[in-house]
Amino acid sequence: MSELVHERIQEHLSRLHLHQIRENISGLAKGAEEQQLSYLDFLDRLLSEEISVREDRRLKTALKTAGLPLAKTIEEYDFSFHPNLDKRLVMTLFDLEFNPRKENVIFLGPPGVGKSHLAIALAVKAAHYGTSIYFTTMADLIGKLKKDTENDRPGRGRSYYKSALLIVDEVGYMPISRQDAHLFFQFISYRYERSSTIITSNKSFGEWEELFGDPVIATAILDRLLHHCQVISIKGNSYRLKHYSERKEVNA
Repeated sequence: MSELVHERIQEHLSRLHLHQIRENISGLAKGAEEQQLSYLDFLDRLLSEEISVREDRRLKTALKTAGLPLAKTIEEYDFSFHPNLDKRLVMTLFDLEFNPRKENVIFLGPPGVGKSHLAIALAVKAAHYGTSIYFTTMADLIGKLKKDTENDRPGRGRSYYKSALLIVDEVGYMPISRQDAHLFFQFISYRYERSSTIITSNKSFGEWEELFGDPVIATAILDRLLHHCQVISIKGNSYRLKHYSERKEVNA
């Protein structure tokens, strides 16, 4: 490749914002020549390189914007630790068919069994396919809803309202006042049949009346959440306690 042609290609790629190709064009061209690639194969390799980098950047941005505390995948989940959990049922969720149907998913179980892990893994999988996601704890969500009310703004343009997939983690870990329960009911009512919501909770549905402090509100919330919903109940011991015990034995 002549110096003049190389400079012209670099300028074109810069103007087209094809920065990954611009940085690697020389090496890719040399490799294509050595492998005697056709023009179309070479073009395919160039475009694949650019798209791969852009997709990786898009995904990282989406996960950061979503507020995920960390990235988890389903491959990291230890099903052997919970042998009574229906793995097939869980894996069916990762087809993500519930999302376009605007269905909800609720993970129930004691602390440490991997409810948040599964919820986050679903969000990460959805983000790979371009779905808008948002993560929040119940406490943080209530705080946001109260702030919206205090500032006399509905907040419906915000990510926790409009995201196609919302994760509300740790429902039941903190006490909820009747006013907070009413705000949560209004929020769930707004998302009902509009978008999918994933809930993780350490409380059984029978305990939600006590959790929300009002049987009418608790029933109304569950009515909307469970109408189109898949419920995964996880029973067993805590991963965190297991790892703590293992470390303790090693250090003993």
